[in-house]
Amino acid sequence: MDRSDWGGLAPEILINIVSRLTIQERWLGPMFVRKSWLNVCRDPYLWSIFDLEPWFESYPESTRFWLPEFEEKVDSMVRSIVDWSNGGLTEIRVRHCSDHALSYAADRCSNLQVLAIGSSPNVTDASMKKIAFRCKSLKELDISYCHEISHESLVMIGRNCTNLMTLKRNLLDWSDTSLYIGSVPTEYLDTCPQDGDVEADAIGKHMSNLEHLELQFSRLSVKGLASICEGCLKIEYLDLFGCVHLSSREVASNVSRLKFLKEVKKPDVYVPRGGDVAQMERYGHWRLYDERFDIQSMRF
Repeated sequence: MDRSDWGGLAPEILINIVSRLTIQERWLGPMFVRKSWLNVCRDPYLWSIFDLEPWFESYPESTRFWLPEFEEKVDSMVRSIVDWSNGGLTEIRVRHCSDHALSYAADRCSNLQVLAIGSSPNVTDASMKKIAFRCKSLKELDISYCHEISHESLVMIGRNCTNLMTLKRNLLDWSDTSLYIGSVPTEYLDTCPQDGDVEADAIGKHMSNLEHLELQFSRLSVKGLASICEGCLKIEYLDLFGCVHLSSREVASNVSRLKFLKEVKKPDVYVPRGGDVAQMERYGHWRLYDERFDIQSMRF
């Protein structure tokens, strides 16, 4: 055999070679060489994990990501991977997908354990309900920046996916929307969820096995934080960065109940007198600032 002719390689050898490539490399390389290679690239063995996060991280956030055409491409990829996995897909990490792709995955991948779908404006409670009832092995869920997902999804996921250990429900920094000019549509920023305490209550009541929880820029108050700390006693990592309605004292008082807590990221913010969030400032020494002044007395 000509050493330059890889077409004669046994399928199991090709699978071994292709498995060492990234998803992007597979998608843009061997799949287009010849039909036999395309068939190898569709082998279920290669598609237990579908992770596009490295690709997204390598590109600056762009307004084109929020276009319907881009969402359709992501959805098409998800559906293809679901088919190729033959039901064996256990991990999905994408952005800008929709209900159509998630419902398709929920119907066919009951062993899904990780679902990360950040910045997906057209993912709603409808598809999350399917995930909750059909993917009960879920251990990690990232629904950050998904504004159409409500506390109802958190309740359904918590009730049905009892092995959930990681939840990421980070929001965009709604206090300074100028950070997203040229990347996130203004109208989407305006829909940022307001019901921080309602979501926190759902988490506290229905996700008792959580060990890792991220709630950056949530609008929860001390009431919501108390619900979480009462119901999620296994938490080891808690991210509250940007939660402007919490003070240092409130955080310290409530997290003291979490006996397994290893790290907590505090809000690191200060709300000026009058609560004008638009004028909010950040300080590197937030703890010192909060201990010197009683923030509670500075709020209306």
